[in-house]
Amino acid sequence: MGLELRQQLKLSQQLVMTPQLQQAIKLLQLSRLELLETVQQELMENPFLDEAEVETEIREPEKLTESQAEEELVRTADWENYLGEFSSTSKQSTARDLEVPEEGLSFEARLASKPSLEGHIGWQMRLSDFTERELSIGEVIVGNLDHNGYLQASAEEMAAMAEVAPEEVESVVLRVQRLDPVGIAARTPQECLLVQMEVLGFDDPILVSLVRDHLEDLEKNRFKPLARKFKISMDDLKSYIELLQTLDPMPGSHFSSTEPHYVSPDVFVYKYGDDFVIILNEDGLPRLQMNSYYMETMQGARNKEKDYFQEKMRSAAWLMKSLYQRQRTLYKVVESIVRFQREFFEEGVTKLKPLILKEVAEDIEMHESTVSRITTSKYVSTPHGIFELKFFFNSALDLNDGSQVGSESVKALIKQMIAAEDQKKPLSDERIGEILQEKLEVNIARRTVAKYRSAMGIASSSKRKQYF
Repeated sequence: MGLELRQQLKLSQQLVMTPQLQQAIKLLQLSRLELLETVQQELMENPFLDEAEVETEIREPEKLTESQAEEELVRTADWENYLGEFSSTSKQSTARDLEVPEEGLSFEARLASKPSLEGHIGWQMRLSDFTERELSIGEVIVGNLDHNGYLQASAEEMAAMAEVAPEEVESVVLRVQRLDPVGIAARTPQECLLVQMEVLGFDDPILVSLVRDHLEDLEKNRFKPLARKFKISMDDLKSYIELLQTLDPMPGSHFSSTEPHYVSPDVFVYKYGDDFVIILNEDGLPRLQMNSYYMETMQGARNKEKDYFQEKMRSAAWLMKSLYQRQRTLYKVVESIVRFQREFFEEGVTKLKPLILKEVAEDIEMHESTVSRITTSKYVSTPHGIFELKFFFNSALDLNDGSQVGSESVKALIKQMIAAEDQKKPLSDERIGEILQEKLEVNIARRTVAKYRSAMGIASSSKRKQYF
């Protein structure tokens, strides 16, 4: 078979992701803080981008009546100057109070750091009569604690790390367990509670046995068998349990490094009359414009410089266009959500309807992927609290009349019922399903109730039951 060259025409479709398109897609899915960082970075790197100054409107002073003028004088008068030496603090002392002695220090250097568990234990060991060898073993022990204060390594493993005998590690562990917080460096909850009981002087044999041998029975509310075994009344058992509840099974949790997550809403939805007003949160977001100086400089630039200037100018123009498109898309998506979920904005979570991305995408005539990206890490402030935009998209449950109800509404009702239940007779998953059938006429199985309850972090009825 001979080889030969041929020309052949072939039609095909392919998506070419230009850098500008990639940037536009990236901007869609950025959170508010990430967007601010991206814009500030572009302002630093692109000379054609400039931050527009916000013009303040100057209004003519209003004509005031005599009484209004007196009130304005009382409100705005410089009473410190007027009172002089008769004021409680002089201007000189006020100025001295405002002086910053740490003028040359950075902002971070003026703040006290949050105490850590490692630092707290290490500080106590150095103030105690630990030898240098014991201090090095203690550092290995502290380095193997989890966020609740429990040891995550065996004595043999820590002995290998510190290059000592396991007996020496055990000796130091016993001493560390009696430092503050008491019970730290325990291997099990039983060991943690027993150490605390020893330090506090709780040496009752029944109490010690309850912790050492029957902690699981207490967790599962098996109170009657325990009362029979120890031949005590339920009231006596209740007093033992109340004493145990004063102990801390997770002594290291107070030093947890987890920080609260603060959210700045991207959109505000306010009720005004019979309608809802949507306002985008543009606080802190720079208003971009082209830098006039570089625009003029580009006119007389040489070829190589002109190519660079044109590239930067196109980049700046595309960024401004992408930002506008992002804000416009966000507004349209929130506007569509408000239309679909109007009953939620009127009455609350229990009125949340089932909604999918496709419905919003068809409503605003955009692709589902665009709606998915714009709802990622975006938050909206509503009359009923701050919610992530993803919250408004939830699955549907069928009602007896053929209509549907949102799964989040069902979860909210389950939470309300459990909060209002009799704690001595908690509602079972089956009973919750029956109540939902009566109230909403919704077809929901017991296992679905259990799944929703577990997703909300609510324990089963047997664990929620209180016997005392």
